[in-house]
Amino acid sequence: MDNGVSGTRQLGKRCWRASRPSHEPHGWEFGIHRFGRGRNLSVSAKHTGLSTVPGILTAGIHSGIKRAPELDLALILSTHDTTAAGVFTTNKCSAASVAVTRRHIRAGKIRAIITNSGNANACTGQRGLSDTINMASFTAEALDLKPNQVCVGSTGIIGKPLPIQRIRKAVPELVRQLKPSGGRNAARAIITTDSRIKEASATANISGKLVTIGGIAKGAGMIHPNMATMLGYLATDAEVERTALQHALKFAVEESFNAVTIDGETSTNDMVLCLANGLAKNSRIRLETSAMRSFQRLLTEVCLNLAKQICHDGEGTTKVIQVVVNQARTRRDAKKMAMVIGTSNLVKTAMFGQDPNWGRIMAAIGRASVPIKPDRISLAFDTVTVVKNGIGIGIASDRAAKKVLRKREFTITIDLGIGQGHDRIWTTDLTPAYVALNAHYPT
Repeated sequence: MDNGVSGTRQLGKRCWRASRPSHEPHGWEFGIHRFGRGRNLSVSAKHTGLSTVPGILTAGIHSGIKRAPELDLALILSTHDTTAAGVFTTNKCSAASVAVTRRHIRAGKIRAIITNSGNANACTGQRGLSDTINMASFTAEALDLKPNQVCVGSTGIIGKPLPIQRIRKAVPELVRQLKPSGGRNAARAIITTDSRIKEASATANISGKLVTIGGIAKGAGMIHPNMATMLGYLATDAEVERTALQHALKFAVEESFNAVTIDGETSTNDMVLCLANGLAKNSRIRLETSAMRSFQRLLTEVCLNLAKQICHDGEGTTKVIQVVVNQARTRRDAKKMAMVIGTSNLVKTAMFGQDPNWGRIMAAIGRASVPIKPDRISLAFDTVTVVKNGIGIGIASDRAAKKVLRKREFTITIDLGIGQGHDRIWTTDLTPAYVALNAHYPT
């Protein structure tokens, strides 16, 4: 494996140049959550995604799955061999793409990810599995790779056969379109009901080398933990030992994608993949080292950035709500309670109606099946406390809370008063627009 930052590698008739891409301006900054101080950690999270990662080429084109001119076929290629990790949906009716990609990740050196949108290729039987295998094979042939070096993603309508011949015909053009700055087209080509693309990137000095992580994601509906919750593709120029990369990705997913919920649904096709190509020339990152801790923080930063963008783009969403549970018996209890509150339709509709109906939240607390002492519970909207020692404070605080709920973003904080457990999630309101969109989603 060539770990140089520059150089060339022959793939079929094309010559891919591995070089650090220029950091092109890609728009607005997106706020990110900080994890620890990390003395040597300097994070930048401009909206530039995969295009910031050295040795990563990307493309997105229209192949004919969706109506023209919508992009519906994306390709991510590493110019060098990678270490790869993946986290996948727990839905037992998982799609063929999940089965094939899971198998290829275990096999070793992934070089490419091809993804179609507009068709999930789920619940399509043996034909669906054969189509996914063929998709990996003809993509590999076009790139002069082995089929098990290609991961496959699909997203869209469940139950319809994949138009595999359209994809096969489109792949040569998709390969020709590959370039270091193609990340935005790739991000656009993987979306379905999303209203916007989702990209994030960050850099940090790890063991004396500048390391970059970039990623793209799609998701607006069928968003709920139990990983995965959407499609997420990450890449880094760090050199990372395989077990360490899998551990870091699993941790990052738990802190980010598994901490958002829009509608309580977990899809059939979801996955988060991370490729590490080693072009940063850092000492290999291993478990239980300071470099591992810095890398894990950086990966979590990027994943949380993407997860929050998904929450903001939730189908029909008008509000994004952070639910924080403090002083639970354990962190697991805190996470469980936060998720019960965040998935309550009564709570979510009240938030849409800007109604500080804290009784619905107290009811959700009581049915979360975790230890509580009701007379110790406090509840607040942002800084406005509406419940103390399990009793409502009064009309004045309710009126102040109503003003909080007019905002696009706010926090519900619950203090249980029985322990040191703490966790948080992000959720959204539930609106008529969500119902209308999903009532008429095509089948």
